[in-house]
Amino acid sequence: MPLRFLALGDSYTIGEGLALADNWPMQLARALRRRGVDLDDPQVIATTGWTSEELTAGIALAAPAHRWDLVTLGIGVNDQYRGRSEAAYRAALVDLLDTSMRLAGDGALLMLSIPDWGMTPFARAEGQDAARVSAQIDRFNHVARALCDDRGIAFVDITPLSRDGGDDKAMLVADGLHPSAAMYARWVDAVLPVAQRLLARP
Repeated sequence: MPLRFLALGDSYTIGEGLALADNWPMQLARALRRRGVDLDDPQVIATTGWTSEELTAGIALAAPAHRWDLVTLGIGVNDQYRGRSEAAYRAALVDLLDTSMRLAGDGALLMLSIPDWGMTPFARAEGQDAARVSAQIDRFNHVARALCDDRGIAFVDITPLSRDGGDDKAMLVADGLHPSAAMYARWVDAVLPVAQRLLARP
């Protein structure tokens, strides 16, 4: 049986503005198969705009029926966008990480950092302060990394990739906010060796 893959998150996980085949979990599944990992396409539980709490509720509603060989988690940008405090994000993420660990069981679990949307055309059109957004995202990512470290969960920092040319038209879809397939391919390059290492554990 192919290994089972569950991708949890928000608009970045579903690949808002892209064909399904171009989101980063689908790209990751293909990349792992090219490396000889017998991995199924991901089941995705994600919705544009979801916060950490909303994702936890969404998982409960979807009630995934079995444990998974690979679980990925990408969440937090909407917590930051809606002005949630770091303490509120931490509390919600604790619950979400516990849920994700139960779903993974003995399988692999990894979390991606929050990408920086502050320099995008969307952010400029909203009058967002790019430096302020970046600083807040850094603090939220610090919270997430610390919680993952405490639990032995792999944490993949894709935030620098999102900042390197993240306002380039080639790296964005038509809404001027969400990443293009090309940007997601850069994320996959960072996630791939981590996922492969975790899946190779006895």
